[in-house]
Amino acid sequence: MGPGGLAVLLAVLSGLRPAAAAAAASEERPASPAVATPCWRVEQFVVAQECTRCSGFEMKTIPACGPTGFIEKINCASSHRDEYKSCRSAALEAQRFWRFVGSALGVAAAAAALVVLRQRVLDRRALEKVRKQIESI
Repeated sequence: MGPGGLAVLLAVLSGLRPAAAAAAASEERPASPAVATPCWRVEQFVVAQECTRCSGFEMKTIPACGPTGFIEKINCASSHRDEYKSCRSAALEAQRFWRFVGSALGVAAAAAALVVLRQRVLDRRALEKVRKQIESI
């Protein structure tokens, strides 16, 4: 399948008409950066305040709180602007990791228990079958 066929397949899967997909693919991104680009994306910055959980008020007023619920305050070097940047908390990531490990171990233990139980049932059936064969002799 060529690149054109792949574009049509993606268009069909995403619900776009083929003509709309071709128009969307031919669109070029503007060369100049957007006006609302945060300064930390285009210049060096220094972290003024470490990553902290957003308060209820900050969640409503600072858009950077939305993606993760944590923000850090940064100072951009060239423009000397203070901005907020979304970040990930190391403690929260560790907690999520160990929760995942615990749930994976729980699922593994449940699967092992089911395998043992199923094997016992199959062994009983095989013994019963052998017993019936011996009785019929």
